[in-house]
Amino acid sequence: MAKATTIVNAKVFDGTALRDWTSIRFVEGLITQCSAASAAQDGDDVIDAAGGTVFPGLVDAHVHLVPGALAQSLTFGVTTVLDMFSKPEMVAGAREQAASRPDVADLRSAGVGATAPGGHPSAMYAPFPTLAAADQAEQFVADRIAEGSDFLKIFSGIGGLWPSLDFATIKAVVDAAHARGLLVVAHVSSIAGVEEVVSAGVDILAHVPADAELDHVLIARIADAGIAVGPTLATIENTLGEPGGAAVAGDPRLAAALGDAWVRRLSAGAPVVGGRAMPPYSRAEGNARRLAAAGVTLLAGTDAPNPGTVFGASLHRELELLVRCGLSPAQALAAATAEPARVFGLADRGRVEVGLRADLVLVSGDPLADITETRAIERIWRGGTACDRRAFAASAAETEQLDAFDAQIARVVAAVRERRGTFRP
Repeated sequence: MAKATTIVNAKVFDGTALRDWTSIRFVEGLITQCSAASAAQDGDDVIDAAGGTVFPGLVDAHVHLVPGALAQSLTFGVTTVLDMFSKPEMVAGAREQAASRPDVADLRSAGVGATAPGGHPSAMYAPFPTLAAADQAEQFVADRIAEGSDFLKIFSGIGGLWPSLDFATIKAVVDAAHARGLLVVAHVSSIAGVEEVVSAGVDILAHVPADAELDHVLIARIADAGIAVGPTLATIENTLGEPGGAAVAGDPRLAAALGDAWVRRLSAGAPVVGGRAMPPYSRAEGNARRLAAAGVTLLAGTDAPNPGTVFGASLHRELELLVRCGLSPAQALAAATAEPARVFGLADRGRVEVGLRADLVLVSGDPLADITETRAIERIWRGGTACDRRAFAASAAETEQLDAFDAQIARVVAAVRERRGTFRP
């Protein structure tokens, strides 16, 4: 039988609340005991938390895959990533990594999202399947299931800058996905887009709009429908001119495991889009605050690797931004653990509980008093296996892929400028 590990002298946040436990024991990848007294047995590998805090492995509820994404995510305590658009060959390679290597994060993916021909994100990922009418919805969903998609992503319009699905097609895709048991995540970039996909019956909104203020009627509809929202503030702040990437790079608790190349990339910030047409970041934060105040479930996601973000480290920035929007530190931490696990049906993780996966993070401080203490990582376990936290160093192929992603972003920025519309992330 494999050797057990027991953590002692810890504070334990179980994904929803602080418990009176001080000890967690796990073996063969599963938690076997949580107790107020030491759970250690003879022969265990005993880890003294020295008063630090243990919480579930983090879930980044919004990423886009590039090579190296899973390894870098785990370095910062992200044990599961939810991919919101990647092409089948990229997803297949990442799934193989996640299934065979304990030193990378686990993965769930939407695969290819539903959008109109020429619609967003064609400038970044083409070629990929699209659909032009409601009668194509059933086949589109069937094809995504055949490719192994765990949930479905759809795109609402982007302020009229690109071709977009009409309401009938969006509704047909949502209905077809629900009939096949898939959750539907909707990319939104405007208040009008939010109204459209809420009316279509989606389950999750990706991003929070900044083009106008969400009114109380629409927020009430979101809350009443039980729709969760992943604001992705860590990307929106950079897109709208805030130095979020520099804030990540400037924290030594994060920079130490980033490496110099990533610190330089984050410090460079995101490309500027638009000038006077750009909405203020404060509006996006205000909309997230209003959603939180109405009791809408918020999910922590980064939209990495958009400029100004990085896998893993930027999720800690997202937690800080959620607290700025009115969430308590415990609520913010739940938004990256128990809540995404619940919303996406990941019943084996997201909480510290006997019988669940030993996806665990130990930090030296108390993130329930100061959310930035999630960055003071001492140890990480993914499925019971300890993670080596040496700074992630991208291979030549991974660097090339990331550079290609940045070039694609630059093409989108250039296209937005050329069309002279109001940019909405």
